[in-house]
Amino acid sequence: MPALSLVIRPENPDDGDAIERLHARAFGPGRYARTAFRLREGSAHRADLSVTASVGSFLVGSVRMAPVTAGGAGFLALGPLAVDPSFSGRGVGTALMRASLATATAAGEGLVILVGDAPFYARFGFSPVLAEHLVLPGPVDPARFLALELKPGFLATARGAVAAIRTG
Repeated sequence: MPALSLVIRPENPDDGDAIERLHARAFGPGRYARTAFRLREGSAHRADLSVTASVGSFLVGSVRMAPVTAGGAGFLALGPLAVDPSFSGRGVGTALMRASLATATAAGEGLVILVGDAPFYARFGFSPVLAEHLVLPGPVDPARFLALELKPGFLATARGAVAAIRTG
């Protein structure tokens, strides 16, 4: 397979419609019932920490970060990470993860949580969250509820029910 001419860049306000179409292609209508979607519902993602991937003028991937809180500590929920199915397995998700985590680290964020495939996310340092630390607002396979401390010890400050930081 030829190498992609992949362009990774910050999300901009004009990307919204293309990202929604990407989410529909990548996840289908069932995405609305997932716990991770419900956590982010009613909360605006942080565009300054969200990243897209394009090949030419075609948006092929996106990862967003949403502000959440637990126990008075504010941190980030990563997701969704979406890659167009026709570009799956070509390194798009890996490139997006590296860029988004670098952006969050540079912004001084302390913790990123997500619900996802542990073997994929483990390569970026994510590991399962213990139930006594954080609880999501719906059912989730404990092996898929993952966290990455960007600041060592930050997870100890975030305890209890995770809630989105609601906007306007």
